[in-house]
Amino acid sequence: MTKQVRVAVIGGGVVGVSVLYHLAKLGWSDCCLLERTQLTAGSTWHAAGLLPFYYPNQTMSLINRHSMDLYARLEKETGQPSGFHQCGQLRLATSNDRLDEYRAYLSFARAFRIECDLITREEAQKLWPLASLDGVIAALYHPADGHIAPADLTQAMAISARSMGAKIHLETEVTAMAQTPSGEWRITTTKGDFLAEHVVTATGNYAHQTGAMVGLNVPSIPVMHQYVVTESIREFEDYNKAGLPEMPVLRDDKTRFYLRQENDGLILGPYEPNPQSWAINGVPEGFGAELMTPDYDILEPFIEGTIGRVASFGKAGIKTVVNGPIAHTPDAYPLVGPAPGLRNYWLAEGMVAGICYGGGVGRYLAEWITEGAPTIDMWSVDPRRFNTHAGKIHTHIKNEETYGHIFDIHYPNLEMPAARPGKTSPCYDRLTAAGAVWGVAGGWERARWFDVDGFNAPETLTFRRSNSFEVIGEECRAIREGLGLIDFTSFAKWEVTGPGALAFLNRALANTMPTRDGRVTLAHALDENGRFRAEYTVARLAGNRFYLCGPAFSEMHDEDVLRSRLRPEDDATITNISMGWGCFTVVGPKSRELLTRIVDGPMDNDSFKWFDVQEREVGWAPGVRVIRVNYCGELGWELHHPIAYQHHILDQLERFGADLGLRHVGFRALDSLRMEKSYRAVTQELTSQNTLSEVGLGRFIGKGKTGFIGAEAVAANAGNETVRLVTLEVNCEEGKVEPAMNQAVRTGEDVIALTTSGAYGHYLGKHLAMAIIPADYAAEGTKLTVEILGTRYEAVVIPDSPHDPENLRPRA
Repeated sequence: MTKQVRVAVIGGGVVGVSVLYHLAKLGWSDCCLLERTQLTAGSTWHAAGLLPFYYPNQTMSLINRHSMDLYARLEKETGQPSGFHQCGQLRLATSNDRLDEYRAYLSFARAFRIECDLITREEAQKLWPLASLDGVIAALYHPADGHIAPADLTQAMAISARSMGAKIHLETEVTAMAQTPSGEWRITTTKGDFLAEHVVTATGNYAHQTGAMVGLNVPSIPVMHQYVVTESIREFEDYNKAGLPEMPVLRDDKTRFYLRQENDGLILGPYEPNPQSWAINGVPEGFGAELMTPDYDILEPFIEGTIGRVASFGKAGIKTVVNGPIAHTPDAYPLVGPAPGLRNYWLAEGMVAGICYGGGVGRYLAEWITEGAPTIDMWSVDPRRFNTHAGKIHTHIKNEETYGHIFDIHYPNLEMPAARPGKTSPCYDRLTAAGAVWGVAGGWERARWFDVDGFNAPETLTFRRSNSFEVIGEECRAIREGLGLIDFTSFAKWEVTGPGALAFLNRALANTMPTRDGRVTLAHALDENGRFRAEYTVARLAGNRFYLCGPAFSEMHDEDVLRSRLRPEDDATITNISMGWGCFTVVGPKSRELLTRIVDGPMDNDSFKWFDVQEREVGWAPGVRVIRVNYCGELGWELHHPIAYQHHILDQLERFGADLGLRHVGFRALDSLRMEKSYRAVTQELTSQNTLSEVGLGRFIGKGKTGFIGAEAVAANAGNETVRLVTLEVNCEEGKVEPAMNQAVRTGEDVIALTTSGAYGHYLGKHLAMAIIPADYAAEGTKLTVEILGTRYEAVVIPDSPHDPENLRPRA
């Protein structure tokens, strides 16, 4: 007989059980968990159980905070011991750059009330008296960190979930899944069929295979991880007999290991720089709760390094070596949220640190399922952040790179090189010859800046000013004073066509669509709560034929948002044309003069207005969609062209722009230019936690418009905004540092917000930042401070768009 449930969770590790537990907590007790063998049989049972708070990312910090809070109270709630040890964590710094990384993190952590601080080597020595701290400059100390027993934790949540009515089916392997015409999911198992309104997969090492059952590419492949468990060590026996507190988990950035007490012994977990993926083509048939043969050749240098840090480790016998696979993703963040293209199918996969993430992932995914949206922004873990480039081979190469980078310094301007270049515009080689220093977004290679000497010199890795600073300034001035060219081929691009296209877009997006052909607007998708979901530039080409563009890095997410709103009765078609169309932005006071030379037809204000789109010939390239918009705040146009004509169009631009001083410009300059205009950026100023009114974009909600998704919430929330996005001028020139995202904004001693963006405004000569702050502090002239690398710098709220506040230059 088919069993009917509201949600079926597949996978009985700590994450799957946490999802079930939190669904039941939210009142959805008519749910079940399906596990092919026994609870914890995947990676959970052999995990080291560490609970580190250190994630300089808002989403992960909130996920981990809930995990810690839950684990601290779980034993009392369930009566089941979970082995929770809140012994703290100590991260050693042996270089000034590492110290800068920790200073940057502290500014971020204070906004989340995370208890941590930089301590001296002498203070660290008192916390770890059995270690040699030679070469250590300072240490980052988290007193609330610790570790937990993974199996006990999982069982505790399972007990509680069952007590609330949820069901757990063991020895129940899922063999097939399909969505029925009614929208429910039929799940075929070795113990009969289940019919579920929602499916959640938390299948760990099997994620790629599970996804394949429903035609889904899940960018998660396991990577092997080893750790050593020692026998008792006399020095630690004596330490424990003396009744002294457990020493913090120790992380050594030089030797690349974590080390923690395990009774009278130690657990050593190294992170080798050249790890190995496992089961790239699928987990072997019959694989269960098994471990791999230890690789002592890999372990040897780490054992030697540990002895150098903790001499008594050299006297220890090895009790066991755990060598097992752990799911990983190309950016080392998990995959939590809706699966692209599938309705009511959810992922909780790619758990690089499942024990640490488990509690928070379970909570926020359960909120998403039951309430339509989580209570925190989940972009950095949303499965749709990966575009179609993240296939199996790409994933396993990037997984090994990010795993090997875990103990490296995470510089803000670091560009990871593995599996690159991948997606390139046709002009990639020519831009490389022009000195392009490349970065990547959504799989696309994009020029960050152009080395003036043409040597493509890499950027100096730093938390401070790099060798690109002066060059980026020159690029900014070229656009403000002359003529710049930016390759925007990486834009995500769609056509929406059909008799119902206009009505569909007016319902799906908050702004009113252009009422006549040849006009462009900026429009946003909102959720039912009136909060931001996605941003699109919408051009009405002709009748019911629309052209949409969005950010490169969110292509899959933004397409999924659009398609999820399309009903069968809408009579409209969405077509992704990203790979077939290129785009150049030609911008600056001399842009009209250049385009007049190569574009067929007049370019004057009467013939080609701001926010117009016209199909023109450029050189002898027909059908180019010329749009008078740009992200720099200057006179300029975007040339959207069939990609086969890209070389020819570039030839024309370079040939006829040479005497005008045409300069290639990268995306780092764009950051500076858009900050001078207070232009918002998706995932920074625009997140799922805010309404358009809160971030100063209420004007992009169609005047008097109703009937769009989120309209009722927008009307209900009008005038009730308690926060506002502001632009700040920061006085930090003395420190030769720059504002950036995730720096603490203070009034006195109180942290009131984090910066959402920051950059040096090269044309204005000012350090600028944006932040979403309580409305009480948002008045112009309000004095605040911004903490950058441990120093608080004076800041003041200034009017938006400090460059050209009346927006006259784009209309010139």
